[in-house]
Amino acid sequence: MSEQLRIILIIIVSVSIFGLILFVMVKNYIKSKIKYYLEEKNKKSKEDL
Repeated sequence: MSEQLRIILIIIVSVSIFGLILFVMVKNYIKSKIKYYLEEKNKKSKEDL
């Protein structure tokens, strides 16, 4: 029983770490895209003036 519990805990921890890393990568990617599009929008609004 303890061997099964150990394996289950290892799987849960591994999936949690992978999920956290993936979340941080996606968050940074979306943040950079939003920043890029906001800069593009600001360039266009400055050119219109």
